[in-house]
Amino acid sequence: MSVKICIVGCGALGSVIGAHLARLDDVEVYAYDVSREHVRAIRQRGLQISGASEFTVALHATSEAEEIPACDFGIFATKSLHTRAAAEKTAHIFGDSGVVCSVQNGLGNEETIAERVRYVIRGATTLAAHLRGPGHAGFEFYSNLWIGPFEPSGTPFDRVQELADLMNRSGLRVVPLQDARGAQWTKLVFNSAVNPVGALTRLHHGAAHRLPPTSALYEALLQEGEAVARALGITLHSDPREMIVEGARALGKRNVSMLLDILAQRLTEVDFINGAIADYGERLGVPVPLNRALWQLVKGLEHSWTDPS
Repeated sequence: MSVKICIVGCGALGSVIGAHLARLDDVEVYAYDVSREHVRAIRQRGLQISGASEFTVALHATSEAEEIPACDFGIFATKSLHTRAAAEKTAHIFGDSGVVCSVQNGLGNEETIAERVRYVIRGATTLAAHLRGPGHAGFEFYSNLWIGPFEPSGTPFDRVQELADLMNRSGLRVVPLQDARGAQWTKLVFNSAVNPVGALTRLHHGAAHRLPPTSALYEALLQEGEAVARALGITLHSDPREMIVEGARALGKRNVSMLLDILAQRLTEVDFINGAIADYGERLGVPVPLNRALWQLVKGLEHSWTDPS
């Protein structure tokens, strides 16, 4: 019997993960995405993956959640600000026994999903992906995806291991952890520096890393985030500075996702990244003035796209 997996939010990262899983003979992949153009392209030509791997696969894509059967696993890959709406549309797919893994940026996604889904998994990855066009996703290199139980949901670790085994068989690199908070916070602290600095200066990642003023701002933001993690009793999985250096070495000019949102005048994930760190820090008595200031600046920039008069 095939395992059924639903990718909720088949954007860049969701496309890369879903396409790899769709190569397995014993897995049926369903992709739910609100972009009808993207869904139409996948239905007509298949889902194309380029970059670190080159292949095209067929999978079930739809913008109508009612067309998706009950699934054993879900992968949430939407922008964090769309998590609640996506969960409301798709929660029925997972019933009483389905397990949903969030691979999204920031904090709060697991809590939102758990309001409607019984079993939830934390996830974090450094895999960088982007859509090249409808039905076509690119990524630069394979990197680890760390997953572990979302503690309040009581998700059995054997279900985490089962999903990790499936994803590893598909060619992805997945590390199951009993406690994935350290990995999640490592990615969060990294994002709290590179995303708002890139978005507000419009510097690509390598340029912001090499320029002394913005590099110093990176470091100050990292220190704030690390202090909040320590106050929460969370040990980071690795040093986010290594992630910054790795990203800066990439060929070409890599724009962070928040800069891409700013350039397109889309709402960003700043509430779930810098805003979340600032909220935790202020509650815990940890100084977080830079995270709060960058959250305020990005929110102001978002407001400027409307009519602030």
